[in-house]
This record gives sequence, structure tokens and C-alpha cells, in this order.
Amino acid sequence: MTPDIEVSRDIAAAPATVFAAITDITRMGEWSPETIGAEWNEGSDVAAVGATFTGHNKAGDAEWSTNATIVELVPNERFFFDCDLNGFVFSSWGYVIEGTEDGCRVTELSQNLIPEEMRSASTAISGVEDRGSHNRETMTTTLDRLAAAVEA
Repeated sequence: MTPDIEVSRDIAAAPATVFAAITDITRMGEWSPETIGAEWNEGSDVAAVGATFTGHNKAGDAEWSTNATIVELVPNERFFFDCDLNGFVFSSWGYVIEGTEDGCRVTELSQNLIPEEMRSASTAISGVEDRGSHNRETMTTTLDRLAAAVEA
């Protein structure tokens, strides 16, 4: 992945604790301001390469769901997934966890793969005009809420 956006935060929790939290996709709605919930798709019930899930999102009055497939998983270090619509991967997301003296540093990454000529359709679905700025803001909030959850 070549990310468009990277946001990092130090978290006072063990890498294994953070990894367990972010790979339990059913909890994503606890910390993401855009993803309001997620569930595993049939045949998947834990994070593993190839596992699929559906995320439910909301921005303002707009609501939509996204299919995702886990494409990389390294326990306590890396969790990456691609989001697609009818087989077209339109974004990639990931988390990198690095141990520190006081816990870990978590970096959330995103890559927008929507061709320029299709970005107006994305805006119509999500209601988000400036996806880059919006993602940076929501990623910062996600990591802050994740830290609050696992540091408690």
C-alpha cells in the first residue's frame, strides 16, 4: 500500500492489546466517527487473511455500507484491508503497531483508489466533499478513542 494519509499516536497499552482491539471489527463503531458498526460476513468470524466483513458508515445524513477483505495480517504488528464495491477496490486501510518503551505507536493508513473521474459519485454516496481532510480528521479521532478504550 502507498498511503495517501498516515496518522500516528502513541498508546500506553501493549501491542497485543491494541492489535486485539483493532482486529475485532465488531468494535470499530466504538472509536470511528464514520464507521458506526461492522460485522463479519458469512464464513468469517475472526481476523485472518481472506476474511471478509461489512462496515456500516455515516457522515452527516449520508449512510452506506462497505465490503472489506483482510489482505495482510501480522499478529501484534499489521492489519490491512481493502474496501470494494462489486469487486472494484476503491480504498485500502491499515494499521501498523510498533512497540515503544511505554506501550506502542499505532499508525493508521489510508489510500484512496477512486479514479478522479469517479470521485463525484463517491461524494454523492458519502456526502464528503474533501475525502482527504475528512479521513485525516476521522483517523485522528479513531486513534484517540482507541487509546481511551485500551488505556482504561
